[in-house]
Amino acid sequence: MLHKILAPIIVWMTAVMAAMGPLGVALLMGIESACIPLPSEVIMPFAGFLAFKGQMTFLGLGAGSPVAQIWIAGIFGALGCNLGSIPAYELGAWGGRKAVERYGKYVLLNLDHLDQAHRFFERFGRWAILIGRMLPVIRTFIALPAGIAKMDRTKFHLYTFAGSLPWCLVLAWVGFKLGEKWDTLGVWFHRFDLVIGVGIVAGIVWFLWSHLRKR
Repeated sequence: MLHKILAPIIVWMTAVMAAMGPLGVALLMGIESACIPLPSEVIMPFAGFLAFKGQMTFLGLGAGSPVAQIWIAGIFGALGCNLGSIPAYELGAWGGRKAVERYGKYVLLNLDHLDQAHRFFERFGRWAILIGRMLPVIRTFIALPAGIAKMDRTKFHLYTFAGSLPWCLVLAWVGFKLGEKWDTLGVWFHRFDLVIGVGIVAGIVWFLWSHLRKR
């Protein structure tokens, strides 16, 4: 069941990266950083797998060097995070929280996630960008409170890149290390697809219910 639900998304994501290489990685990571739920936990490991297969080169760079290809995947992933965070940052800087709440609904922005990112930013200030980029959930939405606070743009992008790079590199490294075992994971996912599928459906129902309740 799970593979039937995720198959179209996975096929599209892998096709984008297989066709576009590092530019595809940047595109997909940019989508995630624009507060659209596209998990980097899937994107970057597959980029690492492509590096394992020698398909993560850019203009000839990295050819024959797996380590270089992991770095290429990580750098382009971090650049994508920077590009994708621009609309989120600018929305917050332009219209404040009201604009974020108004237009965030079009990407099913969860206000709890926004509040979580906002509290994190208030507590750690500019360092929240660096640290938050290495934390699930928070990393996706941390650009919003930074924009609302009108954090200096140059510092925002420097901290975004510096925090995103380790995250992207680690996930790409994991995908690289899986190597030939990548396809084997599908067998294990299939064995547990009922349990995981029920969890996903329950999570989607809870997400929609909590989101609509707050509107």
